[in-house]
Amino acid sequence: MIRFFDLLFSFLGLILLSPLLLLIALAVAMDSRGGIFYLQTRVGKDNRDFRLIKFRSMHTGAFKHGGLTIGDKDPRITRIGVFLRKMKLDELPQLINVLKGEMSIVGPRPELRKYVELYTAEQKKVLSRRPGITDFASVEYIDENEILGRAADPEKIYIEEIMPAKLELNRKFMQDPGLGNYFKVIGLTVRKIFSNP
Repeated sequence: MIRFFDLLFSFLGLILLSPLLLLIALAVAMDSRGGIFYLQTRVGKDNRDFRLIKFRSMHTGAFKHGGLTIGDKDPRITRIGVFLRKMKLDELPQLINVLKGEMSIVGPRPELRKYVELYTAEQKKVLSRRPGITDFASVEYIDENEILGRAADPEKIYIEEIMPAKLELNRKFMQDPGLGNYFKVIGLTVRKIFSNP
């Protein structure tokens, strides 16, 4: 049943949001040099890599200088990218990943391979489900980039504190991955985005 809603929401979302998607694409193209989309290899269901699609919110080649972003003041983020990230609009192209069956609307956020390699056997159980555009961890850590921006060693804080906490929240969803939690996470995400200062 969840796959039905994934297909329904992603298909309708791409159609109904097409004017907004076009405006964002134009804004990204006009704001800085580079492609409109950013494709990044992430780890999906059953530990398989896939190409996650986002609107480009950073300058071309930015990830050569590190995989973590550290808040709005990260010099790698473009002017339009700051707004897109704050409102999570850069994530909208992942509706294509959902249509393709690589992702769900709700599920554990897909991680970079370098961090998945650090998972314990217990933590790797999150790879038994399709990754999602949003989850309980996305809601709880909506200001993750700002937290990392205040850290003396962002990667150390991410690996030792944030990543384990997010994986624990993923377990909360996996204990009850039904429609109730599916719609609960979607509602919490929308509310958090529009209430986040």
